[in-house]
Amino acid sequence: MEMKKQTELLGTQKITTLLRNLSIPAMIGMFVMTLYNVVDTIFISYGVGIDAVAGTTVAFPLMMIVMAISAALGVGGASVISRRLGEQRGNEANLVFGNIISMIIIVSVAGLLIAFFSLEPLLVLFGATPSTLGYAMDYMFPIMFGTFFFSFGFATNNIVRSEGNARFAMMTMIVPAVINIALDPIFIFVMDMEVQGAAIATVISQASVTLMIFNYFRKGKSSLSLSMKDLALKWAILKEVMAIGMPAFVQQAAGSIMMIAINSMLIQFGSEFYVGIYGLIQRILMFTIIPIMGVMQGMMPIVGYNYGAKHYERMRETIWITMKIVTACATLIMLLLVIIPSPFLRIFTADPEVIKEGSKAMRILFIAFFVVGVQVVAGGLYQALGKPKQALILSLSRQILMLIPLVLILPHYFGVIGVWLAFPISDVLSFIITAILLYRDRNTMLVKGKNEDNDEDESKVALEV
Repeated sequence: MEMKKQTELLGTQKITTLLRNLSIPAMIGMFVMTLYNVVDTIFISYGVGIDAVAGTTVAFPLMMIVMAISAALGVGGASVISRRLGEQRGNEANLVFGNIISMIIIVSVAGLLIAFFSLEPLLVLFGATPSTLGYAMDYMFPIMFGTFFFSFGFATNNIVRSEGNARFAMMTMIVPAVINIALDPIFIFVMDMEVQGAAIATVISQASVTLMIFNYFRKGKSSLSLSMKDLALKWAILKEVMAIGMPAFVQQAAGSIMMIAINSMLIQFGSEFYVGIYGLIQRILMFTIIPIMGVMQGMMPIVGYNYGAKHYERMRETIWITMKIVTACATLIMLLLVIIPSPFLRIFTADPEVIKEGSKAMRILFIAFFVVGVQVVAGGLYQALGKPKQALILSLSRQILMLIPLVLILPHYFGVIGVWLAFPISDVLSFIITAILLYRDRNTMLVKGKNEDNDEDESKVALEV
């Protein structure tokens, strides 16, 4: 009953209060979760060396593919569930949840097969060299062995948030992060397991969050429930979930392809040294996106619930507030990292050459970051509304259509600097595409209808186009 009341707040509570209550826990959770990824890198960098960082950077695209599938299930399922709850169709929401659990099990079996039979050739395909392959293998085997824990935690976190339970969603990110940070020095230094120790610590931490979430649903703390009959796969449900989750999958999978392309170009026009630098910058980038992603994740259940409940004016108000917040955040981040990049690099390394070249790269890479917030929010907005085509276009635009081709072309003219230049150019081009889509849908999502009596009907028709 308490969970039901909390879910209903999505349609009644003041927007700014609701957005704050949902966004801040998401930010805190992501911050702590990102922190343990960064701590991994710090321990590996200082304890093993820049080649080991390069090895884990080469291996990361494979992990991102698992995350991409989990993201598709989690984001797509969360969107469908939040709208079903808004429409008071609880039984159908439970059925969606059950189908997602079944798909997580299937993904986990695939991860185990990859770990035992095809891990090494995949890592070589992704760009591992003789000097980095050993590190990449040591890191990825435990990670792939623990695929179930990663998939379950990543997917169900979105579902918990779709109910409006942002605090528990936050805890599911904080607890494994704390465990991981505590275990890292034990496995890496005390037990002298180096890169493999970092991976084992990560798997154990993800296993802990799996137990947390399992107990959350088992003890009835959720508005959702799970029975054996809900686990039977239904094509209609999977089709709807994957259609909405496809942009999230494309975005994550494109990130994997992007990293492969970047690593390849950096080695071809530079060396493994620059792959290591990109590995450090990528960790910094993970922090910069936290406030933007946090606000977007706070927005999604509000928009999805109010669209399902036909509260279109609340939906529009939420969108406008979110857009303003993320634009301000992205601008502040851009100024900070372009003006003073070196202190952030010193967190990871004391090597003066790494700091010098990394600072040059960061100034180029973040120069157009102020437009990224609108892109991220627009993608989440279309997913929350169940509009997969628009969300897919936005997911494709930055990485597939813009960034990867630029990464492959520009180094031939500018060398390693061409890789860094690809980022701000793709940011600006994809922002233009985002602006065009939002302008096309402005009368539905951004502008209050002229005829208030027909507002709901017009909004519904427009969103179904």
